[in-house]
Amino acid sequence: MNMLRRIGAILVKEFLQMRRDRLTLGMIVGVPLMQLCLFGFAINLNPHDLPAAIAIDDPGPFARSIVAALENTSYFQIIDETNSPTAARRLLQEGRVIFVVEIPENFSRDIVRGARPDLLIEADATDPAAGSYALSAFNMLAATALRDDLVGPLAARAQGPPPFNTVSHLLYNPESITQYNIIPGLLAVILTMTMVLMTCLALTRERERGTYENLLAMPASPLEIMVGKIVPNIAIGAVQSAIILLMARYVFHIPMIGSLPLLGGALAIYIVANLAVGYTFSTVAQNQLQAMQMTLFFILPAILLSGFAFPFMGMPAWARWIGEVMPATHFLRIVRGILLKGNGPAEIWPDIWPLGLFTLAAGSLALARFRRTLD
Repeated sequence: MNMLRRIGAILVKEFLQMRRDRLTLGMIVGVPLMQLCLFGFAINLNPHDLPAAIAIDDPGPFARSIVAALENTSYFQIIDETNSPTAARRLLQEGRVIFVVEIPENFSRDIVRGARPDLLIEADATDPAAGSYALSAFNMLAATALRDDLVGPLAARAQGPPPFNTVSHLLYNPESITQYNIIPGLLAVILTMTMVLMTCLALTRERERGTYENLLAMPASPLEIMVGKIVPNIAIGAVQSAIILLMARYVFHIPMIGSLPLLGGALAIYIVANLAVGYTFSTVAQNQLQAMQMTLFFILPAILLSGFAFPFMGMPAWARWIGEVMPATHFLRIVRGILLKGNGPAEIWPDIWPLGLFTLAAGSLALARFRRTLD
């Protein structure tokens, strides 16, 4: 009986400690709910409404029917129409669209004559899984897209072979090699995990070791303390990045078309952004366990909603809004664009400024949360 009373007393003490630790209680409920919401509602392996541009060199009823057929598949969302294939490919280079459909000159004339012209689609294959279903739907257009237009003298065309050929060109990764998509993405994911985790322990380690009071007694401002804690980890992030890029080039044979110094500049901003997040967590957490628990609420969405593991455009609008806040989303576009597309400053700028803004916001929050007392 005495043993049972002692065990019971320990159980009561543990439950009381769990009840007082609100962060742990939040993790018990929050992590399963977050995973259920992300995997149940946000993740979609069959994306629809993918952004596309169409270049029409031969406007007319046949072209309008092709556009309507593309939209009716629900896989394509035409966000721009132009008569310049060069302008349409520029959108593809910048990552604003995933597909460019080109209706060539004399398309209508060749159909009337039975010459079966080519209808070209160019796809951004840096993420092969994102558009595979859309390409399959495009290849089925030839049999049905002009069914209602081939009437009267052209009715015989509807009974024969398809009136035009569909031709698909996969750009930037024509062989659909998975490593070309995964390895650059791992650079973003690994840096997120390590940089956030390392700095989230920066101040909590001082508290647990009893040296936080000495840190506060130093004649240093909160900004100076934050810079002193973050800068050494920038060097660690640079070493990690170099190792990953060397492995990518010489082991996995990832093409590196763009400027490596430009990628290095983007890497510096991304590393500082994640370090600022980790430092913010360290100003909130009371111990190292709490700090590591808090990183899960940042790392998990950063991996799942960035487009690394699942197609970004396949997610609902609310999930893409959350993903756009994550620095990993923007850095994934930057690193894939530079390495696989050869993007320059103009192409990566739409993703560089959100990274800089996020870094500034995270650093400002960390400074605002820094406490000059032990309470």
